[in-house]
Amino acid sequence: MEGLSALIFPALLIAIFYFMLIRPQRKRADQHRKLIESVGYGDEVVTIGGVFGVVRSLDDAEVQLEVAPGTTMRFLRTAIARRVLDDPAEPDAGSEGEA
Repeated sequence: MEGLSALIFPALLIAIFYFMLIRPQRKRADQHRKLIESVGYGDEVVTIGGVFGVVRSLDDAEVQLEVAPGTTMRFLRTAIARRVLDDPAEPDAGSEGEA
């Protein structure tokens, strides 16, 4: 009976690590992979470095972003952190303090 209880504790620790660390990390990696695959020409994106830009060309490994009119920068596709939505969720800054 003592041998069985010695196996239960490590199994319980492995299960906790799986559900608390490994599973969420895999889920985030899968979401990022789907995002990178879904980015297309004309999408506005933000890179992991915080650079905003519009996608101007794509290939298997790289993306060219137009960061200012006439200025393009080349990035790895994996450097895309998120897509910028057209409808910002932030309220207008000018509406505060008006009476």
